[in-house]
Amino acid sequence: MFKKILIANRGEIALRVICACKELGINTVAVYSEADRNSLHVRFADEAVCIGPARSSESYLNIPSIISAAEITNVDAIHPGYGYLSESAYFAEVCQSCHLTFIGPTPPMIRLMGDKAKARAAMREAGLPILPGSEGILEDETEAEAVALEIGFPVIIKASAGGGGRGMRVVRSLEELRASFRTAQMEATHAFGIEDVYIEKYVEHPRHIEFQVLADSHGRVVHLGERECTIQRRHQKVLEESPSPAVDCALRSSMGSRVVKALEAVGYLNAGTMEFLLDEDRNFYFMEMNTRIQVEHPVTEFVTGLDLVRKQILIAAGGGIDTICSEMRLRGHAIECRINAEDPDTFQPCAGQITAWHPPSGTGVRVDTAMYAESEVTPYYDSLIAKVIVHAKNREEAIRRMNRALDMFIVEGIKTNIPLHQRIICDPDFVAGNFDTRFLERYAGRASRKVA
Repeated sequence: MFKKILIANRGEIALRVICACKELGINTVAVYSEADRNSLHVRFADEAVCIGPARSSESYLNIPSIISAAEITNVDAIHPGYGYLSESAYFAEVCQSCHLTFIGPTPPMIRLMGDKAKARAAMREAGLPILPGSEGILEDETEAEAVALEIGFPVIIKASAGGGGRGMRVVRSLEELRASFRTAQMEATHAFGIEDVYIEKYVEHPRHIEFQVLADSHGRVVHLGERECTIQRRHQKVLEESPSPAVDCALRSSMGSRVVKALEAVGYLNAGTMEFLLDEDRNFYFMEMNTRIQVEHPVTEFVTGLDLVRKQILIAAGGGIDTICSEMRLRGHAIECRINAEDPDTFQPCAGQITAWHPPSGTGVRVDTAMYAESEVTPYYDSLIAKVIVHAKNREEAIRRMNRALDMFIVEGIKTNIPLHQRIICDPDFVAGNFDTRFLERYAGRASRKVA
């Protein structure tokens, strides 16, 4: 087992990893920017090292500074959390070359799954259904037009190195394809440093379903059920739940078994999430794979009773997953709301000092956060300030519990999207489980008309 782990991240996920380490008896090292000097992950780690100025490019994305911090504190391993360097194959390789265990998949796997076009090809070969689209990277607009005409409109152009909705453009006609192609390339270059894009068929009213997996170094893979991530804004997840109201036992078994076989075929290791689109006819299509722990992992922890970060660490230390199948049984229903420091109507980020902070508590309520009264929400980082997760015996009770939890969440000094979440979970379509990825777009429209 590791003696000391450095967490190459900040905020609630850094705290989450610290908690898992403490329960395993592992010492922790926090890294922090000058803006995060007073953050809770700095306070609760056994050691802390400042790695640079506020800007992420000079601190949390600064590989030499992070490796230096790891070496001077004599750690055994590095946990990257999510975001930042968690899906950097280069960072994982640097860790290996410095004799540090990277707690995550192998660099070749991160690189394969990080290239969305190559990941599509690999998963198709491994037996997963793929939406019709280009065989790989598109060379130019002419090739894009040929592919679009072959598979039929609408299509979606995607950045091969993409994520979070950046470098994506829906195209409904040949006339708008060339401009959209160039725009997607520019966005991809700006966001990821690579202009490569590909095309696939666009599904009009899909649901976004993802499967949590764990895989050990002995070639064994297990899935931990699905999460419903359909409630989104601009391809960014807003609310997640497990299990999905659209997935029954038969579909879960079918999708889950194919996920396991595909990842066994490619030799996957550690935690990961395979994401699918589910169409109106209940056909599912591989979309992408995230080679890290997810923001929404707590809903899976609630319904399985497993500590996923603990499992990540144990697998990285050479442990197996033999006991997981016997330990795991899906229990009840869990919902997570991402609480962002932003205007609930305009979605504009809101920086400032929190003057009052009272997170909800009680039976079946969990709040993952690094915020506290008098802490500062800076403009340098993501607007996520907390995650409220609830668990109950069924979806109806979970919705009521979330409503109660949100009502008890007091945040003053800044604006948050708590009112938006309250509107979502009280919406009749959401309560009935009838929604697709455009739900929030349509709901926001109805809400604005009511205000007017």
